[in-house]
Amino acid sequence: MTPAAAHQETPAGLLPETARALLHRLATGQADGRAPSMIAAVVRAHGPVWTAGRGEVDGTAPQASTGYRIGSISKTFTAVQVLRLAEERLLKLTDPIDRHLPGCGVEASVAQLLAHNAGLPAEPRGPWWERTPGALRPELSDVLGADADRWPAGHGHRYSNPGYALLGKLIERLRGRPWGQTLRADVLDPLSMTQSGVAPGGRPAAGWAVHPWADVLLPEPTEEYGHLAPAGQLWSTVADLSRFAVFLLDGDPQVLSTESLAMMRTAASPPESADPDHGYGLGMQLLRHHGLSLSGHTGSVPGFLAALWTCPDQDVAAVVLANVTAGPQIGDIAADLVKIVADREPTIPPPWRPAAGLDPTLLDLTGPWYWGARPVAIRLLGDGRLQLTPIGRAGRGTRFRATTTADTWTGFDGFYAGETLRVIRDPAGAVDHLDLGTLVLTRGPYDPAAAVPGGVDPTGWRAGSERPVTDTDEQVSGSAG
Repeated sequence: MTPAAAHQETPAGLLPETARALLHRLATGQADGRAPSMIAAVVRAHGPVWTAGRGEVDGTAPQASTGYRIGSISKTFTAVQVLRLAEERLLKLTDPIDRHLPGCGVEASVAQLLAHNAGLPAEPRGPWWERTPGALRPELSDVLGADADRWPAGHGHRYSNPGYALLGKLIERLRGRPWGQTLRADVLDPLSMTQSGVAPGGRPAAGWAVHPWADVLLPEPTEEYGHLAPAGQLWSTVADLSRFAVFLLDGDPQVLSTESLAMMRTAASPPESADPDHGYGLGMQLLRHHGLSLSGHTGSVPGFLAALWTCPDQDVAAVVLANVTAGPQIGDIAADLVKIVADREPTIPPPWRPAAGLDPTLLDLTGPWYWGARPVAIRLLGDGRLQLTPIGRAGRGTRFRATTTADTWTGFDGFYAGETLRVIRDPAGAVDHLDLGTLVLTRGPYDPAAAVPGGVDPTGWRAGSERPVTDTDEQVSGSAG
């Protein structure tokens, strides 16, 4: 390899040993996978902290500005657009898609399309869509066909490229502009992703296939996908995708809230296989990798492979791009880069500080509560929100934010996301119990002084398992004797 064919940057922020381990993983991935070129970046603390390239693009090492097609990472961009429309109240995720696209022949909801459990086929009609012009499918009906709903919606995870064609058409209908234009205005420009789009913005790498049994190359065609562009047409660079990774970790009020991003990386449908380490949220793949919870997406189209994984718990992300159809396990490479940084340089939490302000009445809501005999705890967080956590059981719980109605809170993540928590007070104004979507939380297990649905046996707790004799039992016993 010529000196120009191995490009590496080691900026401040990572230890030299960490940078070498990252470079070793990238180099072995490129060599073992026989990729003409491969480039990667690691993001941490709101920006890239390491970038390296291997192989050659037109005789020189790939750079952070070299363009690659990113395949199905395009779906995450499309999902961000849809979630933004939901934040703007132009749609609800529960809306049936045919409410916005009458006559499309699909009844699944917007959320089901995002999560790939709408029951649609994996691929569109016609010849291999990634190697043929989108003009071969000029109408949306040419993508879906007459039997689009092959399985019941919501009945399992079935990855569907045509489903994201529908979501792209939904965006166009509500924005009144082509999908690529609204992507530019809603996502790419606010995030300063100037070299990303439906066409390459910088010097693009050519896409290649490598013969499985010989070290020879075959050029791959690069087509425009038409209606299927929202499923896989985008081009980008590691520099731009690093900016996108920062957004996925931190959020950006110009684009999408952190609450919506948290929803995107929450499991929305089970995986197609029985593999518990893989799942899918709303436009984001979910992966459990050696103890780390990752969210992001991989991409594969003829001539190109791509992967972007984020780990919010460690505030780290990795991007890997290659110009080859098959060979490198690029999703594993990106996940391993995250793991290397998390293991060698684990994130240091910020110092704890007391809350800047306090509503003393909120302290009455904190501490242990009981749903029947099941204990939970409520903490008052420094930002004025409440957190409900199981006691003695695994689970992240739910955080609640106050609403404009007194003594009313709404869950925004975890199991009770979207549910209402109400504080019920006695005539004197003291907290009596909590109502969480009709579940009653009391200060003691089955507190007889609180309004427990079904009542509490007046004899109270007792030793042994024998239940008390009731009037009904005596009547039944007498009639039988």
